[in-house]
Amino acid sequence: METKTVIAATTCYANVIGSYKPKRFAIFSIKRDPKKRALAQKMIRQWKRDQGVFGKETCADCASLIQTLCKHRRPHLAEELLLELKCEGFLPDNRTLSAMMLCYADSGLLPQAQAIWEEMLYSSFVPSVQVYSLAISCFGKGGQLELMEDTLKKMVSKGFWVDSATGNAFVVYYSLHGSLAEMEAAYDRLKRSRLLIEREGIRAMSFAYIKERKFYGLSEFLRDVGLGRKNLGNLIWNLLLLSYSANFKMKTLQREFLNMLEAGFHPDLTTFNIRALAFSRMSLLWDLHLGLEHMKHDKVAPDLVTYGCIVDAYLDRRLVRNLEFALSKMHVDNSPVLSTDPFVFEVFGKGDFHSSSEAFMEFKRQRKWTYRELIKIYLRKQHRSKHIFWNY
Repeated sequence: METKTVIAATTCYANVIGSYKPKRFAIFSIKRDPKKRALAQKMIRQWKRDQGVFGKETCADCASLIQTLCKHRRPHLAEELLLELKCEGFLPDNRTLSAMMLCYADSGLLPQAQAIWEEMLYSSFVPSVQVYSLAISCFGKGGQLELMEDTLKKMVSKGFWVDSATGNAFVVYYSLHGSLAEMEAAYDRLKRSRLLIEREGIRAMSFAYIKERKFYGLSEFLRDVGLGRKNLGNLIWNLLLLSYSANFKMKTLQREFLNMLEAGFHPDLTTFNIRALAFSRMSLLWDLHLGLEHMKHDKVAPDLVTYGCIVDAYLDRRLVRNLEFALSKMHVDNSPVLSTDPFVFEVFGKGDFHSSSEAFMEFKRQRKWTYRELIKIYLRKQHRSKHIFWNY
């Protein structure tokens, strides 16, 4: 293993990028693997042949090569490729540096991503708004919120506008890595910019509220976003119903469900399962059956969560003998599917039948399962392990 000192903007092409100021470029020592270096040199030779490069060019666009290496989780080989390009006198263009920065960020190598970003800022290239947005995304993914803010300030100082994608990205990253207060401040800033929060931002903020069990704050946020936004489908209404069902506010849950229907929205599987989970946990069997009838009327097929609500509710009430009647109008010979939005499980978790069924199907993947078989195995397991008193 040979050790070689490398300068981030090497002197071999310092004259190309203009005024060279050593204090701006960090010197670091790295251990270069001869095998990786040889492979990088081979890739560059192939790239030269493919691109028709004969030594006169100074700028190099190897973004696609770096993206391919990143996709195969080989950031160190991509780094070696970039170093070899520089040593051969090529100046990587913004696309190549952007790809390298994203590769570092996706691999969790944030200091290296930051070094690439600083190199881009101090080079002769002028970063475009797309490059600034990419840098914000890289730092945001890694939870470097201060760097993300600094990048935004530089972007604005260059006269670029903050678009909807960048504004929503700020909300998402503060939801993932910041406090609730910081998240709400980012959302307020988005509103002051007269930009709409989009689906990804809504989901991220909702998860943050759910994680902290702030269901009142969730409902207020959703009402502020607007319950009438039909471009989001049932997302807003489903989250609102979830905020009430989490605390088992059954009357409010029913009232808001009726408001949803009056507003012209059509319940989907997630909508029905949110209500079914609340009914099941509260052992409201009659309401549970009415919900199933409503699903049948609207031609919404149940999934594993729906069946789990029925099985768990009847077992909790020790009404196993009545379970066959409860399932008589359902297609128990169908293959199990799971189509409920995952955010429901953040509030309710997975029921006993649901968890056991997934374990059964994972254990024997080749077997063609049906709901009927899963229910039989689960009941047999419950009878043996918990000694359920069957009401014969």
